[in-house]
Amino acid sequence: PLHHLEERLRWSWGVVSHLHGVCNTPELRQAYQNQQGAVVAFGSRAGQSKPIYRALQQLAEQPLDATQRRIVEAELRHMQLRGVGLEGPEQEAFNAATAELAQLASRFGNHVLDATNQWSLTLTSEEELDGLPGSLRNLLAQAARDAGETGWRLGLDMPRVVPFLKYSRRRDLRETVYRAQVARASSGEDSNGPLIERILTLRLEQARRLGYANWAEVSLASKMAGSVAEVEQLLEDLRAAAYPAAERELEELRACARRHGAPEADDLKPWDVGYWAEVLRQESFELDGEALRPWFPLEQVLQGLFGLCQRLFDIRIVATGVGDAPSWHPDVRYFRVLDGASGSPLAAFYLDPYSRPGSKRGGAWMDECLGRTNTRAGEAVLPVAYLICNQSPPVGDTTSLMTFDEVETLFHEFGHGLQHMLTTVERPQAAGISNVEWDAVELPSQFMENWCYDRTTLMGMARHWQTGEPLPEAEYQKLLAARTFMGGTATLRQVHFALTDLRLHSQWTPDGGQSPEQLRRELARTTTVLEPIEEDAFLCSFSHIFAGGYSAGYYSYKWAEVLSADAFSAFEEVGLDDEEQVVATGRRFRDTVLSLGGSRSPAEVFEAFRGRAPSPEALIRHSGLAR
Repeated sequence: PLHHLEERLRWSWGVVSHLHGVCNTPELRQAYQNQQGAVVAFGSRAGQSKPIYRALQQLAEQPLDATQRRIVEAELRHMQLRGVGLEGPEQEAFNAATAELAQLASRFGNHVLDATNQWSLTLTSEEELDGLPGSLRNLLAQAARDAGETGWRLGLDMPRVVPFLKYSRRRDLRETVYRAQVARASSGEDSNGPLIERILTLRLEQARRLGYANWAEVSLASKMAGSVAEVEQLLEDLRAAAYPAAERELEELRACARRHGAPEADDLKPWDVGYWAEVLRQESFELDGEALRPWFPLEQVLQGLFGLCQRLFDIRIVATGVGDAPSWHPDVRYFRVLDGASGSPLAAFYLDPYSRPGSKRGGAWMDECLGRTNTRAGEAVLPVAYLICNQSPPVGDTTSLMTFDEVETLFHEFGHGLQHMLTTVERPQAAGISNVEWDAVELPSQFMENWCYDRTTLMGMARHWQTGEPLPEAEYQKLLAARTFMGGTATLRQVHFALTDLRLHSQWTPDGGQSPEQLRRELARTTTVLEPIEEDAFLCSFSHIFAGGYSAGYYSYKWAEVLSADAFSAFEEVGLDDEEQVVATGRRFRDTVLSLGGSRSPAEVFEAFRGRAPSPEALIRHSGLAR
């Protein structure tokens, strides 16, 4: 009964939240904001309800099956972390701190946004644009026109700053932009420095009220990783493999700069790395991402993806007619998922593939429209997923031609969708992605990305949209080779972020005599190969952990990557060209990872598929770090 009550709110607010993300209007935004406070307040009341908590405790003493027990234990833990066990003044203080933390997170994010938007640099001469591709020039010119200026207007938002640092031949301008980027929200009235200390202090106090030593322990209480020490060990394994590789990569960049007679060759700075990495990448692989688009029209990529799912998981995916399901935009399509053997319906999904900057938020995501459950009358409700991407729309008579990154993104989100849609768990609180630990939920999505590099899968779908010619073998080899380019640097960067996050939430205290930034710089000695410059105040814009849901959880990206790489290596071990073995392994993946959802612990589910505990070896190999 409790689930059916909650489902009324989840469904109605879920649809409103979904529309808020995909077809935003001023009226919808206002309506959403008017109700959001009430929804949050209801969540707090339900999370601290003593009658519900006592009923769950009584349930926990009954004979339950494994799935029921996991659901009840997760619900009890969730309520404990919401402060249900606190009384009187202690609970009041806890709720006040929860409210203050929500406000601080909002202020932190706003400061980053404001600092990003307040900085600009207008370029006025052709020589200042040296090296910039046409697409970036157009973007900067448009920004200048929007601001009522002539010339080309630079800013600190990612679509402008990342390609500028990658392509600009003007080292002086790269330095100016880089220094501004890393110092965002670190000075003046909008400085996030004081907020960081306050947030960390409040989280530590909240953890102690709940009976934990620190906030990292609170975070890990509901995750797959068993302890702070276990996460530290994984990060150290990755750091040890990545550090020497990152040093070699830096030396290769210096050698590249020397070949080009660059004066900075022996003294590379952080604002030089992106530029010389791009020069070296183009020299090494002659790979032009834009030139590959004609081989990846959306329809063909979908056929390749659906064909792979039929091959591995024995399902058939069929498009429905226009008007078969209610929709929010003409570009949205609706598909049904059928069992390959029996033809019986299993699930369905919406696909909303194209970018609509005016009304649809950026990024890509999978969300649940309906979860697998039964109605009060006992009728089965099949899962329905929302799959949202932001790829290049069709232009005129030209179909949507995808970059390889966009292909990977589609496969990634479809992996989440498969776990939601192919669940066989009958209880909605543990079906699909429900009750799957935060640091394991990326397993199926990252797993699916690996198939974009599989010869059979890629060559089966990469055909020129006009001539039907397959992708040239040389281009396929370049894609494979470029996959691990600068892999040591990329891995080390993620380790630096994850370890900083973990130590701030497990070791830092307000009276320890060390600022959060000093702690981060101490860690940088072994997690960066170019030490941060003096102005670098990265923490002041680390929104993931101070304004998002990743506090003491940033490691989750790498944790899940270990699982997904190891899962894919099961297919490599039997031989990717051994069809019979690939099919058998695919069925086992469906029957475990995709089927069991949150009904078992991720460690149990992984072991059921792999026959052993996960190992980081495959990830180290896939990242090009194995010696």
